[in-house]
Amino acid sequence: MEEKLYDYMDWAEIEAVVYSEENHPRDILGPRVTEDGILIQAFFPGATRAAVHTIRDGKQTEMVCEDEAGFFAVLLPGKKIPSYTLIYWDGDGNQMEHYDPYAYPMQFTEQEQKQFENGICYSIYEKLGAHPVKIDGISGVYFAVWAPNAIRVSVVGNFNNWDGRAYQMNLLESGIYELFIPGVRAGDIYKYEIKAKGGLTYLKSDPYANAAQLRPNNASVVVDLGKYAWQDENWMKKRGVTQGDKAPISVYEVHLGSWKKPDDGREFYNYREIAPMLASYVKELGYTHVELMPVMEHPLDESWGYQVTGYYAPTARYGTPDDFRYFMDTMHQNDIGVILDWVPAHFPRDTFGLSAFDGTCLYEHFDPRQGSHPHWGTLIYNYGRPEVKNFLIANALFWAKEYHADGIRMDAVASMLYLDYGKQDGEWVANIYGGNENLEAIEFLKHLNSIFKKEFPDALLIAEESTAWPKVTGELDDEGLGFDYKWNMGWMNDFTEYMKNDPVYRGAHHDQLTFSMVYAYSEKFMLSLSHDEVVHLKGSMYTKMPGTPEQKMANLRLAYAYQMVHPGKKLLFMGQEFGQEKEWNEKQSLSWELLEDKKHLQLKNYMAALHAFYKANPALYQLDEKPEGFEWINGMEWEKNLLIFLRRTRKKEDTLLVICNFSNVEYDDFRIGVPYPGKYKEMFNSDAESYGGTGVGNPRVKMSKKTECDERKNSITVKLAPLSVQVFSYTKPETGAASNKSAKAKTAAKAAAEKKTGKKGKPAGKTEEAVKAVKAKKTTKTAQKAEKKVSEKTVKTAEKKQGTTTATEKVEKAVKQAIDSKPVKTVEQTVDKLVKAGKSAAAEAAKAVEKYRAAADPEKKPATKPETKPETKSEAKSEAKPETKTKKSTGMSELGEELQRKFETEER
Repeated sequence: MEEKLYDYMDWAEIEAVVYSEENHPRDILGPRVTEDGILIQAFFPGATRAAVHTIRDGKQTEMVCEDEAGFFAVLLPGKKIPSYTLIYWDGDGNQMEHYDPYAYPMQFTEQEQKQFENGICYSIYEKLGAHPVKIDGISGVYFAVWAPNAIRVSVVGNFNNWDGRAYQMNLLESGIYELFIPGVRAGDIYKYEIKAKGGLTYLKSDPYANAAQLRPNNASVVVDLGKYAWQDENWMKKRGVTQGDKAPISVYEVHLGSWKKPDDGREFYNYREIAPMLASYVKELGYTHVELMPVMEHPLDESWGYQVTGYYAPTARYGTPDDFRYFMDTMHQNDIGVILDWVPAHFPRDTFGLSAFDGTCLYEHFDPRQGSHPHWGTLIYNYGRPEVKNFLIANALFWAKEYHADGIRMDAVASMLYLDYGKQDGEWVANIYGGNENLEAIEFLKHLNSIFKKEFPDALLIAEESTAWPKVTGELDDEGLGFDYKWNMGWMNDFTEYMKNDPVYRGAHHDQLTFSMVYAYSEKFMLSLSHDEVVHLKGSMYTKMPGTPEQKMANLRLAYAYQMVHPGKKLLFMGQEFGQEKEWNEKQSLSWELLEDKKHLQLKNYMAALHAFYKANPALYQLDEKPEGFEWINGMEWEKNLLIFLRRTRKKEDTLLVICNFSNVEYDDFRIGVPYPGKYKEMFNSDAESYGGTGVGNPRVKMSKKTECDERKNSITVKLAPLSVQVFSYTKPETGAASNKSAKAKTAAKAAAEKKTGKKGKPAGKTEEAVKAVKAKKTTKTAQKAEKKVSEKTVKTAEKKQGTTTATEKVEKAVKQAIDSKPVKTVEQTVDKLVKAGKSAAAEAAKAVEKYRAAADPEKKPATKPETKPETKSEAKSEAKPETKTKKSTGMSELGEELQRKFETEER
């Protein structure tokens, strides 16, 4: 039998196996049927003895050592390959037994290989990588890796002492190496040992690994992704509507490692621990989504995840893949969408990663002018290679399918589109037409987006693209790239630069506010105030704001409200919502202790109220992408730092009037043109006292008047708070029955007033002369009203100059006389009564008594301010105006005379 066995030995192949240079080991190792029986060959490096154990009869057959390096062979009688295990003894006499890995066929179909070679095998991640499976009833792990230029690839790990001579993989025509290894289980760690041309041998992590070791270790980890039971069915069914283009979307950008840190000495929370905390917080503040900075495995904390080495593996910093699934599930059960940052633009040079993977520039370009980012020190993907495109496209689909990601935000898209991005002359190669457009990357993005939207039409694709590249969010069949949204980097840069200026100087930079509306509808935008704006010595949003701490907070409230009322979806980086003062540091937790400070807590509560207002008003989001959703009222008030505009839906009654005051000046009776006649009610004011503001506002409904302003027939006068956004809702004027009821109510009120003042009511019947007199009186009144409208401004000015001044002089004189003849206390009581009466003359009296009180008794404090204050000056004058009586003119205004009369009566 040994002589026959010897005849079957292929010494050249045996030598290739022994020297670990065999890329088709299944041709020699494992079982095969021969004329003389079943030939089984095996290689156990360093083994001194080996045997075959047949399962059916339990028989153990000794194998012949054909090469002292550990190559064994045996011929078993029969014509059918039995189920068996291999037993071997190492140099120390230790016995080991396992099923033969070369007894199982490859698991790739020819179609899958052809699709992969053409870049269209979108489920390739189900085969490439390490997958626990059962083959012929035997449990193990199927390994597969793409390394077409390697001489040999082996699986090494804690299950074979990291010996690359064992478990040499079989090469397929597609350049894929594969091998099923029985007995390997989930939790085992592994790498691929690659022998490149020239003899260099090195270890690589698995590009398709579903898990990896915690840095600084970098081995891949076998995991089973088929065990988690999802409970987010309700969310998944409705997310197409929840995050549709007509839905409110406000995103909270998060770095999981620094949002919160454990206080028990651990470096990070687990995904399962942070999930309920983050979900509760985000829900409290009203955000609709969270966006996670890259959770794909990466070696360097300082890269924040943007230099990825494990594209198919959630980082081990926060737990296992199933832990991350629990995180996603928890968010969805709380109606919070999750967008994942994803980096298809470049990858790091770490030797255990993708760089020079099989000894050649496999994933990157060979020419450094095409394959290197000098700015970042990273490598650029070769988008023209189908297998590389397949790797990336399948990866995007993987996160949407296996982790229920609700969106993918692609990082650094601009660097993909331009061949000369971040490069100097001579550092890049033009395309075939001599241009700087990366034609292969453009095709890749279109390919990816078309397939992704076909598979997951209700998930979002967002581009971080910082240039004016056209149609980033355009339709694919209209030469667009097919993204759902594009980060509005221009708005972010202009707006933050504008807000840094002291309000005194903002007028000179007014174009930084208005320019965004010039191109607002060229793309579908997301307004982002992201992590990029609060790092690298840029300071936090709080420290960017000018002024005192109170003014900084007012500016922040203004900035966030302006972002909310500006067309586009919203994004804000963590910590900025409560006024984080320090610049973000990935190694430190957010400054949660700031919430013990009232002003920071107020800002956090303000953000919750702002989101509630945003979501309650469709005008702020339904037509974000349509010009009809926005209309300027006045965008040219650069001297006053004002922006006034409308936000709309297709329903007139949803219209919102938005007034943004970027100055620290309060404006009284400011006239604003309005689109329709009717009532305007202040619905939101960023300067409300409850948010830490001054409380200046408009508590009463404003009825429009037919006074032209801002090129509109109707207008209202309002109080404008400093450093604020004020939003007014619109209500149609009353008509028909409602109007009649209102008229009847007014008539009844008038009759009651006449009765109270002693005026006689109208007789039941009227003589002809009486009718004529009434008509004449009406005509006179109409003429008087018209004259009053024309000269209203002149009359008010004259009265202010004459009446108010005279009244003040009279009051001052009377107060002085009282002080000269009576105790100061009596005068104080007199003036206090006037103050409490709520008359606008109270201010004049207060000034007078302060002046003379100081002279009489320097230790006395000034009189208190009025407890109640009229809403506007005009209303105060109207309220204080006495009944009209015929009397001799004194040169004083009626208001002054009334004040003087009351003062003198009180003195008597």
